[in-house]
Amino acid sequence: MNCRPHCAACCIAPSITSPLPGMPNGKPAGVPCVQLDDELRCKVFGQPQRPAFCGGLQPSAEMCGSSREEAIAWLSRLEQITRPAS
Repeated sequence: MNCRPHCAACCIAPSITSPLPGMPNGKPAGVPCVQLDDELRCKVFGQPQRPAFCGGLQPSAEMCGSSREEAIAWLSRLEQITRPAS
């Protein structure tokens, strides 16, 4: 499955705890990654500085749904149910 153009749900909805270029402390859930370009594509895709977390996310029918909104909702739910207890 290929990524949906102008989606970037996986670069917005989940938190990223590892450092990434331009975000040395990671990224909170719901905040767009600073590495998104104007077309909502990852500027560090395929680069060694891309976090392993990002490379591990692969588009799937379940995750992506039928729209960007469905993808953000699915990833947001996953973020909530996998959040460490405080």
